[in-house]
Amino acid sequence: MANKTALVRQVKGLSFVGRTDSGHWVSMDGPSELGGSDAATRPKELLLLALGGCTAADVVSILQKKRAKLAGFEIKLSAEMAEEHPQVFTKIHIEYLFYGEQLRVEDLERAIDLSQNKYCSVTAMLRKAVEITHSHKILPAEEFSAVSSDS
Repeated sequence: MANKTALVRQVKGLSFVGRTDSGHWVSMDGPSELGGSDAATRPKELLLLALGGCTAADVVSILQKKRAKLAGFEIKLSAEMAEEHPQVFTKIHIEYLFYGEQLRVEDLERAIDLSQNKYCSVTAMLRKAVEITHSHKILPAEEFSAVSSDS
């Protein structure tokens, strides 16, 4: 059985840094009204980023094998949270945005399906506690450069 480890170290107040086996550090922080510096991503937000990054890597890898010519790719995630503490996510929606011309819908849908139901370990873990839905759009290639330069 493979094991993973992580270290979380307090910097000051509610500011923390974390490192995993890959050796890369990530910053986390809380809002200033709770004693944080409001200088980094919240830990719960990192869950959404982890989900997006995991499924994005799967989808792009699968589409590369199918030789799909993506001009760009984005994922937008939205989450609903419980109002009562611990304010867990109750629903997460993943919107896959594919930019390009002559993309085959069946290839895109197959890549999403494989990620959601076979490969994405973050989806598999979160699905046990949260309703996860998804949708997708195909957009013209020229819209990607306009969107990415605005971000």
